[in-house]
Amino acid sequence: MNDPRPSSRPLVAVIGGGPAGLMAAEALSRRGMTVQVFDAMPSVGRKFLLAGVGGMNITHSEPYPAFVGRYAERQGEIDALLRGFDADALRQWIHDLGIETFVGTSGRVFPRDMKAAPLLRAWLKRLRDAGVVIHTRHRWLGWHADGALRIAYPQGELQLHADAVVLALGGGSWARLGSDGSWIPLLAERGVDISPLQASNCGFEGPGWSDLLKDKFAGAPLKNIALAMPGVTPRKGEFILTAQGVEGSLVYAWSGAVREAINRDGQATLLLDLLPDRPVDKIAQALAKPRGSRSMAKHLQGQLGIDGVKAALLRELTDQASFADPLRLAAAIKALPIVLVRPRPLDEAISSAGGVRFEGLDEGLMLPGLPGVFCAGEMLDWEAPTGGYLLTACFASGLRAGNAAADWLMRSA
Repeated sequence: MNDPRPSSRPLVAVIGGGPAGLMAAEALSRRGMTVQVFDAMPSVGRKFLLAGVGGMNITHSEPYPAFVGRYAERQGEIDALLRGFDADALRQWIHDLGIETFVGTSGRVFPRDMKAAPLLRAWLKRLRDAGVVIHTRHRWLGWHADGALRIAYPQGELQLHADAVVLALGGGSWARLGSDGSWIPLLAERGVDISPLQASNCGFEGPGWSDLLKDKFAGAPLKNIALAMPGVTPRKGEFILTAQGVEGSLVYAWSGAVREAINRDGQATLLLDLLPDRPVDKIAQALAKPRGSRSMAKHLQGQLGIDGVKAALLRELTDQASFADPLRLAAAIKALPIVLVRPRPLDEAISSAGGVRFEGLDEGLMLPGLPGVFCAGEMLDWEAPTGGYLLTACFASGLRAGNAAADWLMRSA
């Protein structure tokens, strides 16, 4: 089946209905293009909606230098995108949809009602009012021999001759929501430079906990602690002990560095500070106080407030000699080594690293070897921590790709 061209205006196919794809569609429609969005799922924005469960963290309010620094080795490339659409611009865009936002105590920015669904509904209405056509249950299969897009849908296969294409197909996490990485072989066979997808913002497994620790404390949170890698400034927060290892917000913040250390050395070590607000000498002094007939567990609880999962993990990772020596135990409390050997599976991760390398794209995110084909969103090779940074860069990249596609079409006319 061939899809008829609805008008004489250039037709742009946007493949993927997440934030990057929808933002590209909005930019293109504003530039007078005919825009059709194709998404494999029964509805668009599914990962966006799931990310909003429990509170839609849309972006972050921290100063720009710190904000762009969150993108680590790709901060130069992401900076170029954010210069056209930063966190403040994103907030104003949301306000223009009729959705108010506020800044939480952590600096994170949320819609006033903390929900993603009203924002998405308002956005989809605006897109449809602008003439954007959205097709769901339409999966992109690559290109036909004559250059037409191959798109499978419930009644068969569509062959679409688009004047330009924006690919916003997501990474490899949460496949059930559409980000399954199935686009990789389709682009690889066309010579596109792709870095392998890896888990980001994910949990990690260790060599193995004792049965006692797993049975009693798997799923328990460790709060008011700090984590660091050797030689790096600690970060405060909390994480969760799992049956296999560790996960949670503070672990996610270290996920890129931990993953790369495992790739390089076969394992990585996180140093856990159980009492980040107390110096080691004060801890040692408290431990050296006479404990009489009390057990060391009672002594730790009475002098330092260490009990429950914290005490159990301290005991798990400290040898008998160190546990009996106040100085050595104090040092362990401040830098308890947690050895990690592998990330949890990619499909469990909040996001993914890897994807289409920026080195293989022009400044408008077009693939030079595939003129008129642009890439945006999480399918690009970058990563960021949670806190609104992922979404902000997805929006910014979608806007850049959409505007660049419109520019390319106008130059080609």
